[in-house]
Amino acid sequence: MERDIVLVFHNQGLRSYIEVDLCPQCPRLNDKGCCGYYSPVFYPTDLPYIILNRPGLVDHIFSLPHLTILDASVTVNSLVDDDGYRCQFHSRQTGCLLPMMLRESVCRHFVCPGIGWWEEESLSHWKLFFDQLAEYEIAVNNRISGELKRRGLTLRVPELRPTFYRELMPLFKKETEAKPGFFSLCPAREKVVLRRRLSFGKDWCL
Repeated sequence: MERDIVLVFHNQGLRSYIEVDLCPQCPRLNDKGCCGYYSPVFYPTDLPYIILNRPGLVDHIFSLPHLTILDASVTVNSLVDDDGYRCQFHSRQTGCLLPMMLRESVCRHFVCPGIGWWEEESLSHWKLFFDQLAEYEIAVNNRISGELKRRGLTLRVPELRPTFYRELMPLFKKETEAKPGFFSLCPAREKVVLRRRLSFGKDWCL
């Protein structure tokens, strides 16, 4: 079976993302798709945006069960359901409970290999953009994490978290004030349609 798949690329700097219209009808046919195979990780580049736009979400994240908390990141580990695992932010009825801009980077960038948009020559500018964005985000996270650790701050200690957030905000602003050149590689929004052959169940690769 072949189908036209609509992708919308959004250049929002560090909060860039890709929309895929196939997701609500995921060919995996298990009502969770990739959300059964990944546990979101929130880093120093995610927390400032969340604090500014939905501050209560940070406390909610740390109230969830089965977390892996490191010095400067928190992983919301998937829970066991009746068919393997499921992300704690995934709903059978509505999909992800978080708006796109509040999701961490993998959840904003991931497109299943069956679509393989990065193989299209006409989309090479977006491939370069997202490759460079991943490197940039890692570098910013490492610099901020290193400075917070130098100041003796860690997310592992609940009592230190308010100070961690307070110190994080100006560090994030300083690190991201100068926009990298590749941010201008792509338009703010681009919609494309790709025709792909679908396979179903576990034959659809994630």
